[in-house]
Amino acid sequence: MTEAVVQQEQAEPAQAAVRRAAAEDPPRAPLPEASGPSRRRRDGLLAFGFLSPTLLVFSVFILFPILFSLYLSFSQWNMFGGESTFVGLDNYARMFGDAEFWSVLAHTGVYTLGTVPVNMALALGAAFYLNTRVIGKRFLRAAFFTPVVISAVAAAVVWRWVFDPNLGLANYALEAIGFGAVNWSNSPAAAMVALIIVGVWKSFGINMVLFAAGLAGIPKHYYEAASIDGANGWQQFWHITVPLLAPTTLFVLVISIIGSFQVFDIVFVLTSGGPLGATKVLVFYLYEHAFKYFDMGYASAVAYVLFAILFALTLVQVRAFRGRGVRGI
Repeated sequence: MTEAVVQQEQAEPAQAAVRRAAAEDPPRAPLPEASGPSRRRRDGLLAFGFLSPTLLVFSVFILFPILFSLYLSFSQWNMFGGESTFVGLDNYARMFGDAEFWSVLAHTGVYTLGTVPVNMALALGAAFYLNTRVIGKRFLRAAFFTPVVISAVAAAVVWRWVFDPNLGLANYALEAIGFGAVNWSNSPAAAMVALIIVGVWKSFGINMVLFAAGLAGIPKHYYEAASIDGANGWQQFWHITVPLLAPTTLFVLVISIIGSFQVFDIVFVLTSGGPLGATKVLVFYLYEHAFKYFDMGYASAVAYVLFAILFALTLVQVRAFRGRGVRGI
């Protein structure tokens, strides 16, 4: 009892000191918060500050060239001084009246028809194969994807040696299996075939990876249920894999067609558009008019026609897949 009284007497001076300090230093009023509009304005300025470097790079290197090339497509300008002259639709009229333009457009179509279906079929088959339990799966994936990361110019130099009519490995392999040698550099048809082979080899890996990702997203229990119902492998492929892989197939188809229409580097190194212009494609045609003839207005018009063609093809593909009831597009 005595100890409790002593502790209470010792605590009273400390409590009194706390009360005096609180009386001398009253609580401060909270700072007023920013109102709604002003806070949104401040947050907007802060966001713009963070985005400004990216917006600056986008404006200088993407937006300005797009708008400037659109202006040039209606002008005549040689890039080496002098003022540009507005010519209206003359560049487009000259292009559509040029037989060479339609010829290179046809070559581009042949290259696209030769690379895209073969590329997609091989990529889908490889993705199916690597989706099973196979020995060396990681090595095979790396091997198939390696051409994607190799420089297109370096790869084209190697393939040019492979298709050399006299010392190339291609003719050596053909002769080993009983076929005659092919003059890859002087035959228009053979040169296009060589270009298609290199195009398929170069872009095969990325399509395989995309198809493999799409296959990995299909639930396994669909196949298990189909097997229980008696469906064979071919029926499972057409009624399960193909419908569920449709969004991936559309994406691969779109980027493959765009890449085929934009091919340039392997054409420049491997064939230079020859022989006799048989492998001259649309972007190579654009390059010649821009940096060989320095007709920047005409080249810009070709670029916008290429954009219109790709946009129309992409729109047709998307609508075709939607018309078949494909979801996720």
